[in-house]
Amino acid sequence: MFERKTFQHHYEGVMEPFRIIGNVYFVGCFPASSHLIDTGDGLILIDTGYEDTLHLLINSIYRLGFSPYDVKYILHTHWHGDHTAATAAFVHLTGAKTLIGAKDEAKVLKYFRPDVLLREGDTLQLGNTTIEILETPGHTEGCISPFFTTTENGKTYRVGMFGGAGANTLVPDQYDYDGCVADYLRSVERLKTIPVDVFIGNHVWNNDTLVRGEILRTTGENRFIDGDLWLQFLDFCKNRAEEVHRKHQA
Repeated sequence: MFERKTFQHHYEGVMEPFRIIGNVYFVGCFPASSHLIDTGDGLILIDTGYEDTLHLLINSIYRLGFSPYDVKYILHTHWHGDHTAATAAFVHLTGAKTLIGAKDEAKVLKYFRPDVLLREGDTLQLGNTTIEILETPGHTEGCISPFFTTTENGKTYRVGMFGGAGANTLVPDQYDYDGCVADYLRSVERLKTIPVDVFIGNHVWNNDTLVRGEILRTTGENRFIDGDLWLQFLDFCKNRAEEVHRKHQA
């Protein structure tokens, strides 16, 4: 768990789309995740991925019985291209509105021009879903983490994501901005105080999407419902960040 792999081409990371829980769907891919939320009044897409996996994203949306033309908003967790490079083409096709953390605006302009800049405490409301936005800087300065509720079989579940868990930008020559390491560790500690029943991954290795998805599809057992997994991952993020920092301070 919490390990990644790489492909020669991003599109080799094609994965089967599936419903995670309630109105929340996984729509691809290795190496970067995208999620779809059916609000009953249009769709919200979280991250678009690489430009060369756009066809996989669109195909996944159709295969789940939805249309990309019903995506009203694209919510971006941070500016990096593995989460945003496909956005301009997707917007050109569908007219969806784009949102990103305000402090990532300048850097994301290399990929697209956002319609809405998000700050701490903002919400995105559409249909039956209200997404709460927390600023969780570190991986990037404007990184945001979304939280919302979904229901299944009469039960309500809290869904959450760490919008920028990667430690690759915590290395001195790859800093996104000064002070990123301290911010990252503060963000992790803050996220630990937020209960999450269903942890969706910013990358598929965050929550072992591949294995849990296969179990869900083949047996019906939903191992995404796991409040401990969220805290285990945040502990992993903290320990990894501290290890990276110590290594490069030596």
